[in-house]
Amino acid sequence: MNFKELKKIATAVTSPTELNDFIQYGSVGAAIETINGNIYTGISIDTACSMGFCAEHAAVADMLKNGEYQIKAFVAVDSEGNAVPPCGRCRELISQLSKENLEATVEVENNTFVLLKEILPYDWKTNRGREW
Repeated sequence: MNFKELKKIATAVTSPTELNDFIQYGSVGAAIETINGNIYTGISIDTACSMGFCAEHAAVADMLKNGEYQIKAFVAVDSEGNAVPPCGRCRELISQLSKENLEATVEVENNTFVLLKEILPYDWKTNRGREW
């Protein structure tokens, strides 16, 4: 699958919604392509007291639920389809699933693609001698 298609899938799951005074969801959508070619999606949940989570986390949960953990590519987008770079928490989660995920391609801004390892240059797992 190409990034244009992956981005289209991520955009399709966005639907910014205000549930109540405390929770909004769907302003960011994410799509993950695994090394097996399967696609998993997720949406963000924003809460008044910071208990929500990113769209990438939701997509990871969907992926893990299906027994996969190695990622080929992933993207997060806003509701207009613009690429949103993964936050540090998302970068770390994806990198901890498998060291091979450091080779995953991510779109960090529209039409700018990098490997996950390029946005984790001083990864504590590899620089401290830790192994998976």
